Amino acid sequence: MHMNISQQMKMSQQMKLAPRMIQSMEILQMPYLDLQDRIDQELSENEFLENSAADSDSSAMEADEGRLTDDSPKVEVERRELDAGDDNGASDFERLVEISQDWPDDNYTSGSKVSSNQMSDDADRAHDVMANAESRPQTLQDYLLEQFHYFDCEKKIRDFGEYLIYSLDHNGRLQSSLPEMVQVFDANISLEDAEKALRMVQQLDPPGVGARDLKECLLLQIRPVMPYRDVLITLISAHLEDLAQNRLPVIQRKTGYSIDVIKEALEEIKTLDPFPGSRFESEPVQRITPDVRVERDAEGKWVVELEEEYVPRLRISHSYLKMLQQNPDPKTKEYIKRKVESAKWLMDAIEQRYSTLRRVAQAIVDFQTDFLENGPEHIIPLKMQQIADVVGVHVTTVSRAVDDKYISTPRGVFALKRFFGGGTVTSDGEEVAWENIRLKLKEIVDGEDKDSPLSDDALVEELAKHGFQLARRTVTKYRKAMGIPSSRQRREY
Repeated sequence: MHMNISQQMKMSQQMKLAPRMIQSMEILQMPYLDLQDRIDQELSENEFLENSAADSDSSAMEADEGRLTDDSPKVEVERRELDAGDDNGASDFERLVEISQDWPDDNYTSGSKVSSNQMSDDADRAHDVMANAESRPQTLQDYLLEQFHYFDCEKKIRDFGEYLIYSLDHNGRLQSSLPEMVQVFDANISLEDAEKALRMVQQLDPPGVGARDLKECLLLQIRPVMPYRDVLITLISAHLEDLAQNRLPVIQRKTGYSIDVIKEALEEIKTLDPFPGSRFESEPVQRITPDVRVERDAEGKWVVELEEEYVPRLRISHSYLKMLQQNPDPKTKEYIKRKVESAKWLMDAIEQRYSTLRRVAQAIVDFQTDFLENGPEHIIPLKMQQIADVVGVHVTTVSRAVDDKYISTPRGVFALKRFFGGGTVTSDGEEVAWENIRLKLKEIVDGEDKDSPLSDDALVEELAKHGFQLARRTVTKYRKAMGIPSSRQRREY
């Protein structure tokens, strides 16, 4: 075996993204709430960055400060750029000191000496905030334990009952069998005593807690005074799957109950709660925050504008820079330069975000004016590449710009992604968006005879009458995506 060792030179091209470019892409893709979190984090970590909107005295100073272009009017930064040179940033620092000498003294607040009175005021405000803060919301376990402690029982049963309550999931159900839980509890308790504890838990409010499956959960909610009580017990115990599939004739044949009685009992079952513990969940409702809005201008053209109330007003902190007029040492200069550069990078990225977002949204609106003027059925097929070509950016930039972004229109608030999608060609040669087909499909299903609902094959035929030539599997896919049940499940008896 021969080994050949040699040196070779090979040329190749590699693309490496600069940190600033990476940051710009990340900022562009962030939804507004994530961006706000990022800004808050930077504000807390970088003392040279501040939110001028929070400064009540900033309006007097803004007239003297430089601005960027009108593309991002709310992101403020000095026009005098901080260029890194061969002097290790010394000239940049001197320029900063020179700039800071022009700023009014009344802005010299952050970083200045804090009086004892100010510290006392801050403490009082913090105390007021804590005193007025909302208490922790009551959990399902808290609510159940309050009730359970009223039972008079042996300590071992009480202890195991508390263990069962803490073992409930967020829906109020137990995920393990009772023998398994007894084994895990690892205490001197018999299965008989464990069953006593479980029966106590299952008597608590809300009805249905402590169940081990859906069937038991519903049965626990049946009360003696409920109409059709015996019918309900039979249907829940033996025919839940038939009910889910709307197989009422099958239930009629097996039980002897009439269709009318089954339907009445089904309405009672619908009043029961399959997830009795979920009402204690305290997850906040996610509020949609539009990034841009579209309105008609004086000439009747649809124009996109930023939602200004959500646009941050950032700037380099004047007060901290003024503290640096005492010729700090080189390490301090380097620290200042790094912090100021970080602040500028963020502001530049935010400026670029809003500029790109506005141009992309405007291009989308220009394509979808029929939607704005005539409604959802007039949306047209649109691809991201078309927007990229108009705006003059890469298609991935468009994708990042519209991701998790919303636009406020006279017809409501919509995700920008909604305006994209393919389509098909009608029998007349007209190109239509899939959104229009889904609207037509819903219209056909809403208007069908519920005594004899349309099968997917029949839906294909109905859509064809309106010029939409689609395969059965395509119709089935869209029906399921829209949450429309099958024809058997849609049938009304």
